[in-house]
Amino acid sequence: MTDIVVRSSLLEPAAQPLIDGLVSEYDGRYGAASRPGGARAEIFRYPVSLFSHPLGDFLLLQRDGETVAGGAFMSHDDETAEMKRIWTHPNLRRQGLARAIVLALEESAAQLGYTRSYLSTGFRQPEAVALYLSLGYRPLFDTSADPSLYRSLPFEKHIGQKAGQVGTTPIYPPAASFEEATARVTALKTGQEAKIRDRLSSHDASAA
Repeated sequence: MTDIVVRSSLLEPAAQPLIDGLVSEYDGRYGAASRPGGARAEIFRYPVSLFSHPLGDFLLLQRDGETVAGGAFMSHDDETAEMKRIWTHPNLRRQGLARAIVLALEESAAQLGYTRSYLSTGFRQPEAVALYLSLGYRPLFDTSADPSLYRSLPFEKHIGQKAGQVGTTPIYPPAASFEEATARVTALKTGQEAKIRDRLSSHDASAA
């Protein structure tokens, strides 16, 4: 049994198990109607070029040639990389595969000069919350509050040249209701998407 981490793309056939697995996971936990266009539209929300050097990366963990885990990161700014699409085959969980992928992504991001890793997970994914806490991520939400009043649970961690430094981003207060939390997350993602797409456009223009 041989495990290797390989660089890939969402457009490569090797990524299909990750895509199918994430769709099943998201729709199973949150319902197919919980996201505009469904989980598949969310997975392809951003151009795949964001998840490739020099702005990002997309890594798959393969066991004997089969994709069993994976993840990616994209650029927020010169310091921050956002981890995305973290997935492990459901039959192979609790074997350290997700941990291995996150650490590999952190290393890749650090090599590209990023000093802060940001990520978020859904309020119905306690396993992911436990993983990120165990990896030293700092929750940017009140862990004693009802997680549904956040919907999306954000974390941060310093990496690379700032590894070990404690983050200073303020903790977000919970919303007053699930509906308010949904509106907050929608507004946050819209703002982040505009910023990230502007960064990609600036990079493409400078590379032309």
